[in-house]
Amino acid sequence: MNGGTMPVNFGDRVRFFRKRAGMTREVLAGQIGKSASWLKAVEQGRLQQQPRLPILLQLAEALRIRNLADLTGDQSMPVRMFTGPGHPALDAVRRAINDLPLTPQGTVQPLTHLRARLDAAWRARHASPDHRTTLGALLPDLVRDTQLAAAMYRDASRRLALALLAEVYGLTQMFVAYQPAADLLWRVAERGMLAAQESEDPLALSCAVWFLAQAHRDAGDFDAAQEINEQGLRVIESQLDAEGIDLLAMRGALRFELAFTAARVGKSGDAWRHWEEARRVAERLPADYYQPWTSFSRVVMAAHAVTVAVELHQGGESARQAAWAINAAIPSRPRRGRHLIEVARAHHLQRDEAAVIKTLDLAHATAPETIRYNGYARRMTVEIAETGPAHLRFRARSLANEIGLVVQP
Repeated sequence: MNGGTMPVNFGDRVRFFRKRAGMTREVLAGQIGKSASWLKAVEQGRLQQQPRLPILLQLAEALRIRNLADLTGDQSMPVRMFTGPGHPALDAVRRAINDLPLTPQGTVQPLTHLRARLDAAWRARHASPDHRTTLGALLPDLVRDTQLAAAMYRDASRRLALALLAEVYGLTQMFVAYQPAADLLWRVAERGMLAAQESEDPLALSCAVWFLAQAHRDAGDFDAAQEINEQGLRVIESQLDAEGIDLLAMRGALRFELAFTAARVGKSGDAWRHWEEARRVAERLPADYYQPWTSFSRVVMAAHAVTVAVELHQGGESARQAAWAINAAIPSRPRRGRHLIEVARAHHLQRDEAAVIKTLDLAHATAPETIRYNGYARRMTVEIAETGPAHLRFRARSLANEIGLVVQP
């Protein structure tokens, strides 16, 4: 890794990743509930033993390290804690993405038909408790047919096809996310941006920005996430005179993404300011509006507040927001499942492990595949199963078994 420059010792690795993330010892220690002096002792190799698994998982989460072996140097550590397993349909989706029609031939479908299929795919995703399985069955043919349309149509029809293709790539990114396929995720995120740019459609472009910003943030490149996000907002601002309801919602969605990124790097003032700007946009939307691509809506703002507070490690505020938003009527099952995981994270900050397990069980009942592929949920489950109170370990181990985790007896 990194051309052979990765430090060998655990403490040196912690220091390497901390500096790469731009964190001070005080910031990183605060995020894992330890003192700066404890972290200094870790980095200088003054502790007799490597921290136990729950602390390692918290360090990996704070430092955005998906492969725990990169942090520990021990290849026997659980390396898929944050990526989750590969879905059985992943290879078929990969083949479809890679099957570019360099010499296009065949019957191209009408754009109205492709639009209807894509709309149906979004509806199916939001309605399904196992949304990756649902998308895995739909995406291979949808990707191939839309790639063919973008290659064969010309002029205005081609631009419309490219806008559709950018959206298909965004939907594909939702399938690929949190799977062991980082190369494929970047391929679809970047192709989505290129297709959107060629389409000259501001809505398609703003959606592609939203997806690409998420890819940068999840990779730990917060500056790039913020920059591409701000560029997308400038595109939307230039279209104010022609703004429709979907483009307005994209303004709110991108505003929240700025809040999310700011929270991830500990900028509390910026995070809450951007969240408030997003909330003001949401208030301009119809009460029943729910954007399929980003989930932006009035109802999702309460869930977004929980995420901001949790990312800022504001224990009291996250608990307050979670209590307010626990029953948010989010119409999408996978998005509701993710919200419940964020509520569980709020309880985790308060060290309320019983509430954590109860909420994770509810998330599993709501959207099993969401929790199976969510690194935060996996980490909290392992932590309670292995080191939590004795009366909660059985429940946590049962949940771990349901989501495909192996824990120590």
